Amino acid sequence: MMKDKVVLYKKIPEQQKLLLSQMFNLICFDNIDESNLKQFIHEIKDAIGLIGSGVKLHQEILQHALNLKVISTISVGYDHFDLEYLKSRNIALMHTPDVLTDTTADTIFTLIMCSARRTTELNNFVTSGKWSNNLKDDYFGVDIHGKKLGILGMGRIGYAVAKRAHLGFDMQINYYNRSVNSKAEDNLNAQKMELDELLADSDFVCSILPANQQTDLLIGQREFELMKDSAIFINGGRGNVVDQNALAIALKNQTIRAAGLDVYEVEPLPQSSPLMKLKNITLFPHIGSATSETRVAMITCAIENLKAAYIGDLTKNCVVS
Repeated sequence: MMKDKVVLYKKIPEQQKLLLSQMFNLICFDNIDESNLKQFIHEIKDAIGLIGSGVKLHQEILQHALNLKVISTISVGYDHFDLEYLKSRNIALMHTPDVLTDTTADTIFTLIMCSARRTTELNNFVTSGKWSNNLKDDYFGVDIHGKKLGILGMGRIGYAVAKRAHLGFDMQINYYNRSVNSKAEDNLNAQKMELDELLADSDFVCSILPANQQTDLLIGQREFELMKDSAIFINGGRGNVVDQNALAIALKNQTIRAAGLDVYEVEPLPQSSPLMKLKNITLFPHIGSATSETRVAMITCAIENLKAAYIGDLTKNCVVS
């Protein structure tokens, strides 16, 4: 009996490929770019499923996939997809929300610590041979423990960051969210605030917001001016939430003290970006979930999601059905 066809559009370990090929007729692409886009479109014409990440699958591409029933993205985010179009086609979209929560929270808290203690700048100070005597106070960082952390977006990852901050560093938690997070308030004494109030009150402001029309460029010049001049801004959510030019100006003019970013409006971050020239910023190359253990767990979850959706089980990890 002929197996149904699934197209993989991301490089994954051979062991996970074997899991997929046991159930499906698997066609593999390590990535999709201009050199193989036509071949990818040809292969998806009779595919019932797609699995991968990092590619914007617009209507112009998916309209060729006439038999498509399910897309399983190896990510928690799904802003690469036109949800209304998928609904109109009855194409299920599955994602991997839970397996990367703690790893991403670790990354975000690393950004907080690196930005506060100026670790990148001081590492360069040592490796460039400038450390010849006791460190002068103009290289000092700031404490994290006992400070106020304002979290924009109190979902799974926001709660995990808040837990690390409150229980590990005795930080007071402020949060901005569409709804009340009773778990955060009961367990971590978190306080829900309006955006402007949180910005003015917090020592660290950490965005973990998703990408949508409501969050697009939510944090700009006005918002940076509302923050304390000693504040440190962190973005571990989505790049479109922050006006990066306004951030660069705020850092250069010392409107805020420092910043740490793992996500950007354009990725990779262009060398021409004004952020590249600043000392008071820590830049990570979008490594939120980038550990060996978590990436394998994400791939495994995406495969299980695909298999479940294939047999009609959309009870878990389904974004669109």
